[in-house]
Amino acid sequence: MPEGHTLFRLAREQSVLFAGRPVHVTSPQGRFEAGAALLDGRVLDEVWSYGKHLFARFGADVLHVHLGLYGGYTGGTGAPPPARGALRMRWVADGPDGDGVWTDLRGPTACEVLADPDVDAILARLGPDPLRPRADAGRALRRIAGSRTPVGALLMDQSVLAGVGNVYRAELLFRHQVSPFRPGRGIGAELWARMWADLVTLMRAGVRMGRIVTTRPEHRSRTRGAVSLEDARYVYRRTGLPCRICGTDVRTEVMVGRNLYWCPVCQAT
Repeated sequence: MPEGHTLFRLAREQSVLFAGRPVHVTSPQGRFEAGAALLDGRVLDEVWSYGKHLFARFGADVLHVHLGLYGGYTGGTGAPPPARGALRMRWVADGPDGDGVWTDLRGPTACEVLADPDVDAILARLGPDPLRPRADAGRALRRIAGSRTPVGALLMDQSVLAGVGNVYRAELLFRHQVSPFRPGRGIGAELWARMWADLVTLMRAGVRMGRIVTTRPEHRSRTRGAVSLEDARYVYRRTGLPCRICGTDVRTEVMVGRNLYWCPVCQAT
C-alpha cells in the first residue's frame, strides 16, 4: 500500500497538471459513472492529501480516493491510450504548457464524490499526518502512551498516525532502537519527540526523492552516489540478512496483518 509520502507527492503533481483547468472525467469501467458525470467538465480547484487519502475539489464537491493495496495512477502527455481493462476513472485536460495531459486510476479501495461534511468525517477519524503543516505530534502520543498495544501495531493504526505504513513503521522503530513489541505506554514524551521529528524528516525526504531511504551514509556499502535498493533500508524486507549495526539476522513475523521486520538485538526493548 502506498505510504503518505507517495500520496503527498501525487497530490502535488496532479495540482500542477490539472488545477485551475476544466477536466474531462470519465469512468471507462463504469463503476464510477455517476460520479464522473457529476465532475465532468468542471474546473479542478485543488488536490491535497492527508495520510493515505487523496482529495480533489471541484467546487462544492470533493473527489475522495483511497488506493488501498492494489490501486494506482498512471499518466502522461498527449492523447491518452485506448481505455482497457478495469479503468475506474480517467482525467483529461489541457496541460500547463498547452499539451494535453491525462491520468488513469485503477483498482482503488475508494473512489467517490463527497460533500464537505463527509470529508470532515474522514479527517476526524485520522491521526496527525507528519507531512501536514502544524500537525499535532502530541495527539498521537496521547493515543500511544495510553495504550498497552504494541507500538508496532499502533504505528500502523491510521487513527493514531496518518500516512505511516509498513516501511516507515519498521525503519522508524529500528532507527530509535525500539522493540515493535514494546507497549505503547512504554514510549515516553522525549522518545516520541525524537521519533516524530525523525519521521517528519524521513517522510519529507520520501516526497523529495520519490522513494524511501532510511539508512545513514555510514551504514551503506557505498557512501557516495545514488543509494541502491540494497542499501536503502535497515530491516524492511531484509529477513535473514545481517543487521547493518550488530550483524544479527533480521527477523520477521506478522503483526496487524502485515509482515513486521526487526533486529532482536538492536531492538531488544
